[in-house]
Amino acid sequence: MMTATRREWNELYVFFALLGQGSIALGDAEGKASPRVLPIARISRQEHDGKRDYLVEKNDVRVVGEQIDKRFPREDFDTVARLILEALGRERTDEVESPEGVEDFLDALQIYDMEARTDDRTDFYLTFHDDSFPPMGFRIYSRLCAMNPLLDGGRTANLKFEQTGIRFSAPTVSKINYTDDLDNPSEVARRMLYIESLGGVLKFDDVADKVFRSNLCMIDLNFPRVVAEMVRLMHLDNVARVDELTALVEERNPLKIKEELIRKHGYYRYKVKQFLMALALGMRPAKQYDGTDSAVAGFVMVDAQGRMLAYRKTERQVFADFLFTHTRLEKGAPEKDKYGYLERENRAYYLKLNLKVGFVKK
Repeated sequence: MMTATRREWNELYVFFALLGQGSIALGDAEGKASPRVLPIARISRQEHDGKRDYLVEKNDVRVVGEQIDKRFPREDFDTVARLILEALGRERTDEVESPEGVEDFLDALQIYDMEARTDDRTDFYLTFHDDSFPPMGFRIYSRLCAMNPLLDGGRTANLKFEQTGIRFSAPTVSKINYTDDLDNPSEVARRMLYIESLGGVLKFDDVADKVFRSNLCMIDLNFPRVVAEMVRLMHLDNVARVDELTALVEERNPLKIKEELIRKHGYYRYKVKQFLMALALGMRPAKQYDGTDSAVAGFVMVDAQGRMLAYRKTERQVFADFLFTHTRLEKGAPEKDKYGYLERENRAYYLKLNLKVGFVKK
């Protein structure tokens, strides 16, 4: 019996369900289905033999590629998608056995890669309405498996805070840094509070990686300071949701801008939404960002019951509002991402915090 990971089965589930349904509803800002349902004319996916088109017809799906040109009943895709969804619901482990009959269906389709082969971070391309419309690259974010973060930059996404206020001795620094659990993110907040209790002050200094610094500055020259305050508050106040952190930043006003700009113009939330959209459409920490959107033009969001919604950059405001209220800052592993303890550099001590953005749990 063939087994695959939940992530691999999840991608096949979404792919087959879309072909079986032949349409997808657009999501609204609250994460619910809007009245708009888009008919799907074609799904393009990279297979072992190159690009392959799956043309959605009235009753069939025509599969066209280098080594295949066949038709399959649309209801077969719907049936197999349902079998995969049931298997994902039954199993709680990461490795899931193939439901009966699914292997034979994959063989008939000549699908040998559970996840599409891609170099542009898309999972597939959707053509809506008919072939006169351009194909759009989509990524899958699903609660049927461990969700990928929106930003997982590792140590390239670290933010540096200079320790000022008092000069610590080397033994004191060792005492602050000491831990029995190197990969416990809670230790980071403990160290920050310990530093404050001893009279130290952690003041934002810079983004650790120069490429990521420039990328953040593309949102706003002062945006690194804004996002650094959000990460700091996340650790100290134990608040993770992006919209709630933005509200805290509005109260603290780290840039000392006029109240009118905050309240009437929504400066901070506007900048945060710009940042989230940049992440969704192409920005990565270690790759130079010039504001140009990548091949990713939208997301297919899948809930725990397998229901799917589409978000596209063509509905930019709805997409941005959805990301603003459905994302959170996350705490990565301190030892892996190299953050959360005092380090000496150029006769001063710095503490790094890590920026990681994921989706809320519900």
